[in-house]
Amino acid sequence: MKKKIYIAGAGGMLGEAFHSVFKEEYELKCTDKDVNENWLSFLDFREFEQYKKDVTDFNPDYLFHLGAYTDLEYCELNQDDTYLTNTTSVENAVYIANQLNIPLLYISTAGIFDGKKEFYDDWDEPNPLGHYARSKYMGERYVRENAKRYIICRAGWMMGGGPKKDKKFINKLIKQLVKGTRELHVVNDKDGTPTFTVDFAKNVKLLFEKEYWGLYNLVCNGETSRREVAEELVNILGLSEEVTFKEVSSDYFKDTYFAPRPTSERLINKKLTLRDLNIMRDWKVALREYIDNYYAEYLEENLPATKEIISL
Repeated sequence: MKKKIYIAGAGGMLGEAFHSVFKEEYELKCTDKDVNENWLSFLDFREFEQYKKDVTDFNPDYLFHLGAYTDLEYCELNQDDTYLTNTTSVENAVYIANQLNIPLLYISTAGIFDGKKEFYDDWDEPNPLGHYARSKYMGERYVRENAKRYIICRAGWMMGGGPKKDKKFINKLIKQLVKGTRELHVVNDKDGTPTFTVDFAKNVKLLFEKEYWGLYNLVCNGETSRREVAEELVNILGLSEEVTFKEVSSDYFKDTYFAPRPTSERLINKKLTLRDLNIMRDWKVALREYIDNYYAEYLEENLPATKEIISL
């Protein structure tokens, strides 16, 4: 008999990957307040009684709590909504998981660090700068201090979901290129580590199968910068001859991206590596696969010049 997983907040880029990675071997119930797939049902996990009833009725073996507001500017401007969604709902999840005596998965972020170090391992002490980071860190703290059994995974610069669900850096760049932009303004003062949602979900699956509870940094291998990621994407698309880069500081975008962000969000998967469980691939390999698997059709329609390159 298949084990059961309840996945809350599964409507985004991460939920898409978890559904695809886990659906064959597990019985899933995937919920979100935005029902944008036929495998999703409605639940607002901020409503504690509804959340508790829906999970209890399904009676899962695991509870995965994925959803959060990840738009840093929204979080700065809507603090109560942010803490309700990113922090107190996590307390709801801990209560439910403990009551059912099942393990809980919580997704944390590289953004909880202050960026004063070049690299952060699993044991470095977070120091969140803005309300998004603080809300996520307080969620992480609550899980660590109160859940009976848990896995917390800290993700980096997320990439996944394709044109419909990716609201992050890769999709924003591709949309600029599709519009015809050939001079890209990219910040030169932000370092981090991309995290491919599919690889992330596969590594989470391995941790749960091994029952290695605890806190893990979980990002692609290879450290990088916004500029390097942009260059690699343009290279994958075969547009290196056409595109020029203009390096700017974060101040260039300060009107749009005014929330505080750490200079470095580079994570090292130290614990995974020590346990010999780090199956994350290099970010360049993951990025190419992401484009091949999620963007080929979109690019063929919107950026025909990439057709031959993508299919190589």
